[in-house]
Amino acid sequence: MRIGVISDTHGLLRPEATALLQDCDRLIHAGDIGKPDVLSALRALAPLDAIRGNVDSDSWAEGLPEHLDLQVGGVRIHVTHDLKAMTLDPAIEGFDVVISGHSHQPKIEEIGGVLYLNPGSAGRRRFKLPISLALLDIEDGQPRAQLVTLG
Repeated sequence: MRIGVISDTHGLLRPEATALLQDCDRLIHAGDIGKPDVLSALRALAPLDAIRGNVDSDSWAEGLPEHLDLQVGGVRIHVTHDLKAMTLDPAIEGFDVVISGHSHQPKIEEIGGVLYLNPGSAGRRRFKLPISLALLDIEDGQPRAQLVTLG
């Protein structure tokens, strides 16, 4: 199973992102969506799980959770927007993967047996950070992530 992971679109869903995500089995948006149109476009590609980020304060975002706990292909995934605000210990809670956004810095790191994945920002460029998203492959209950730089 391939999961497309995107964050910090801030109202902009790039055609390059859409092209990469169209072959995914499932999508996760880790917050700072920006506009409801982004969610509609992503839902047209694959089943979507999304959380609210700090810029998602308008009425359209009220129904979005601040974090999600998912079970996909035998893998437990915790999705939060701001990793620094997370109050749980993923290893103690039994999560295999933690997905976050907010920092706009793409990163894959394993800590204490937990895979931490930040897809970076797929929206407008911030500072000198790359524009990116991530692909999370789950095979035989094992997660493997890769970052993809756009444009």
